[in-house]
Amino acid sequence: MTQWLRKLALWLGIIPTTTYAYPALDIHLQGGIHLHLVGSIHMGTENMSPLPAALIQCLKRADALIVEADITQASPAFDTAEVAEALESQLSPELWQQVLQRCQETGIPANAIQHYPAWRTALTLQAQQAHQLGLRSEYGIDYQMLRFAQQTSLKTIELEGADTQMALLYALPDNGIVLLKDTLAHWHTNARLLQMLIGWWISPTESRATTELPATFSDDLYQILMGERNHKWQKMLLALPAGNYVVAVGALHLYSEGNLPELLAPYVIH
Repeated sequence: MTQWLRKLALWLGIIPTTTYAYPALDIHLQGGIHLHLVGSIHMGTENMSPLPAALIQCLKRADALIVEADITQASPAFDTAEVAEALESQLSPELWQQVLQRCQETGIPANAIQHYPAWRTALTLQAQQAHQLGLRSEYGIDYQMLRFAQQTSLKTIELEGADTQMALLYALPDNGIVLLKDTLAHWHTNARLLQMLIGWWISPTESRATTELPATFSDDLYQILMGERNHKWQKMLLALPAGNYVVAVGALHLYSEGNLPELLAPYVIH
């Protein structure tokens, strides 16, 4: 992973001063803005704690920690998301059977998700899949970084916040059926992706450095969940006052097409 990020940096004209054993990249922007971009994973395994010593040092030197949202704060809006029409009636018989199969595999009662919007069913299935793979939210990289910031009184800046993320989900067409379809279609691929991302944090190797991440989004959903958000974050990062910042975003935001390093490249000081 470190080798891949270095190649990306050279291609973009960004010359990193340090190679990290975890997915991260240093970018120096116009206006004295120095970013330590970290490819986070929102749920992790016990052996992903504590954070790498090099990352702790970056946090100690930072003026602020920047995250997608402060996930240490609960979002009550998620618990109130219900729809009148049963999910079964919104899906084809084939898709509903797939939902029932995944519910059975993950131990989620099918009647519990009948009146969830489709996006919530998708996220519930994804979370339970991650849980079965041994991942826990308290070992997520951004969660651990937020806890460190709280303990050391390091300023925290949200790129979105939980309310904005919830609004994005609520705005998905047809109650987010496209997210549920992607979740079902890429079920095994998503499990493999999670395992790869964990590997980047606990056992970085040269072979993994050049591995291409599998796609788990359709093109339209990718633009909503990745592309459009990357463009918004680019503008926010460029508008920061001069300083040193650690920026923790999902690892795919540093990897995929239209990624943050690519969008920031024209503003890099060489």
